[in-house]
Amino acid sequence: MGNRKSKKTGQVRSKRTRLIVVIAIVVILVVVGIVVGRSSHGSSGSTLEIITWDETTLSTLRGTPVVLNLWATTCGPCASELPYLEAVAQESEGEIKVVAINVGESVSRIQSFFGDYEPTMMLASDRNGEAFADYCQKYGNQGYIPFTLFIDSEGMVKHTKIGAFMSEGELWDTLEDVFGITIPGTS
Repeated sequence: MGNRKSKKTGQVRSKRTRLIVVIAIVVILVVVGIVVGRSSHGSSGSTLEIITWDETTLSTLRGTPVVLNLWATTCGPCASELPYLEAVAQESEGEIKVVAINVGESVSRIQSFFGDYEPTMMLASDRNGEAFADYCQKYGNQGYIPFTLFIDSEGMVKHTKIGAFMSEGELWDTLEDVFGITIPGTS
């Protein structure tokens, strides 16, 4: 019986170690991307409203379904799906809250990424990666971005997706499957 407990403890440590290694790799890639990105993006005079993400923030969104997307500016697939998330934020007219949580980058880097554009979706920063690590651990993600969670109006995660949406239609199809929400004007 002692061997089972020891083996189980070793498995938990192994999973935790893998998660820490993956997060460390993501952080290193983000830091390298910031250094490289500074030479390719000018600074913007725009000041976007970017909140610091924590569990309290999620609880303030109760009552409305939430699409929570974790992303980074250095992630090509993340950047390619942001317009789909923004379109949903605009077209849903408040029926859905879309929150794009940047993982591991500074507010100034996020502002530089968006330039003068001010998104309809809520922008948040998980500068230290703690929220990302928590969501990964809770929902079976080994540290990949983009990572999207579909949270119902009661605050319960109903669906997760690891990887980018390939089209706005795919995102709307997922919203219909998970929440029964369709593109406004098509029902």
